[in-house]
Amino acid sequence: MNTIHVDVVSAEESIFAGEARFVALPGEMGELGIYPRHTPLITRIKPGSVRIEMANGEEEFVFVAGGILEVQPDCVTVLSDTAIRGRDLDEEKANEARRAAEEALKNAKSEIDLAKAQAELAIMAAQLAALRKYRQKK
Repeated sequence: MNTIHVDVVSAEESIFAGEARFVALPGEMGELGIYPRHTPLITRIKPGSVRIEMANGEEEFVFVAGGILEVQPDCVTVLSDTAIRGRDLDEEKANEARRAAEEALKNAKSEIDLAKAQAELAIMAAQLAALRKYRQKK
């Protein structure tokens, strides 16, 4: 079987390491699909879900809050400050964080505060979308 090694790493820990047939994730310019022997690539990724179709046919979902993707013909590495396994996503916490970001957006006193609140709101929206996508696949 033709596979590619995949590593998804957060600042705290390794989230996923294993062999996959296919990886899909949100690139800066759109959705990226990676198969074994892909052309080498380094790019930034947006907040969203990484879908890994493993060698055994099962799928693994990981939410990333943006980061860097490196693709080599035999290896894919996703580096993100925040990465959460799909099964570990908590809708209540994500909604609470989204509400806090919306409140920070309303109360922003400077352009920096506004930009930080907008970024946090975008990450929380992406996390909730990833959670919905994960639940649909189960």
